[in-house]
Amino acid sequence: MGTKLTFKDRKKLNLAVKREFQRWLLRQVLIAVVLSAVVAAIILYFYARQEMISSFFDAHVKIRRVSDLLLPVVAAGSVVSLLVGAVLALFLPQKIAGPIYRIEQGLRSVGGGDLTTVIKLRDDDILQDLAENVNRATVALHDRVGEAKTACVELEQAISGGAAEKIPQLLARQKELLDKLIT
Repeated sequence: MGTKLTFKDRKKLNLAVKREFQRWLLRQVLIAVVLSAVVAAIILYFYARQEMISSFFDAHVKIRRVSDLLLPVVAAGSVVSLLVGAVLALFLPQKIAGPIYRIEQGLRSVGGGDLTTVIKLRDDDILQDLAENVNRATVALHDRVGEAKTACVELEQAISGGAAEKIPQLLARQKELLDKLIT
């Protein structure tokens, strides 16, 4: 189905492609990361608040609760998970928005009447299967329209050539081909 884009063809990160979609996806990922970090921190904090057994009270440093030790660890873990989530949220929408943008551009071209359009995505694009399905549908539509055009040319030749006996058969063929297209 045409050539695929390679690493050389890859453009720089473009945050302007499908901006609203990227913002929406960014919000969703960040909300999920923040909620999971907060829930994990709360669970760990309340679990750690349990009273320590008496043998720990004899330690050189007086620690009343495990939570006194774990609170900085919980906070650091939450910050790290938020940072990792933010980085993920920055690049994940681009991995989806770029291919969607290219597929939309291809569909606009097909909608404009160019049935030779081939949507090309990089090998590692997540929506590769969708692009291939759109390309197969475009090829099938191209073939059907090509058959209808051929039948039309044959009909025109029969009319201009005076082959009146062929005209009803060619008209029936033309109608059959056009009836395959659901409009």
